[in-house]
Amino acid sequence: MNQYDIIKRPVITEKTNIQKEENNQISFEVDKRANRVEIARAIEKIFNVKVAKTRTAHVKGKIKRRGRILGKRKDWKKAVVTLMPGERIDFFEGV
Repeated sequence: MNQYDIIKRPVITEKTNIQKEENNQISFEVDKRANRVEIARAIEKIFNVKVAKTRTAHVKGKIKRRGRILGKRKDWKKAVVTLMPGERIDFFEGV
């Protein structure tokens, strides 16, 4: 599996911004079949940083309603990557 197939997108929310500032942790949506070692290697190779720790969780998709029709978002896997001290990944450089 290619590194770019493992890492799908960064998860950017208020909570992940707080984690990034306080604990040097960044969250990603990753492939369901990827394990912690593969995720850490992909992050290190793509962003050229050192990873200290990787935690993963399976996130259940929410049930959403559109009128009478019930639907469900897809289930996905989330990885919270802790970077070594002094390492950074910047997605958005603010004003």
